[in-house]
Amino acid sequence: QLQASGGGLVQAGDSLTLSCSVSGRRLMTVGVGWFRQAPGKERELVAAVSWSGTTYYADSVRGRFTISRDIAKNMVYVRMNTLKPEDTAIYYCAADQRMYYRGTYKYRADFDFWGQGTQVTVSS
Repeated sequence: QLQASGGGLVQAGDSLTLSCSVSGRRLMTVGVGWFRQAPGKERELVAAVSWSGTTYYADSVRGRFTISRDIAKNMVYVRMNTLKPEDTAIYYCAADQRMYYRGTYKYRADFDFWGQGTQVTVSS
C-alpha cells in the first residue's frame, strides 16, 4: 500500500516536497517511482529510485527534482524546485513488485502497486 501526500497550489518558481509512505514492501528490496498525469495526457515517470538507491529522472525534471528515501521510515520523497506551470498534474507514487530488480525504470508498466495521487498545481 502506498500513500502520497504533500501536493498543493504554488506559484511558478516555488518548491514543494511530496511524500510517499510505503507499506508492505521494504525499500531496500524494491524500487519506487513518482509519476504524474496532467489532464488529457499520459501518465509519465517523473523520478524513481531503485532498491539499491540508483535514481532515474525524466529529462523534463532533471536538475529541478530530487528523489530521496528514508529506509528506516519506509518513505520516499520528491523535492520539486523551480516549479513551472507545466508541472501541474496529479502525482502518484508506485512500487515495483520485483525484488532486487537490476534493470532501469522508465515506464508505467515497470510498477505494480499505486497510491491514490496528490494534486500539484503551479500557477504562473
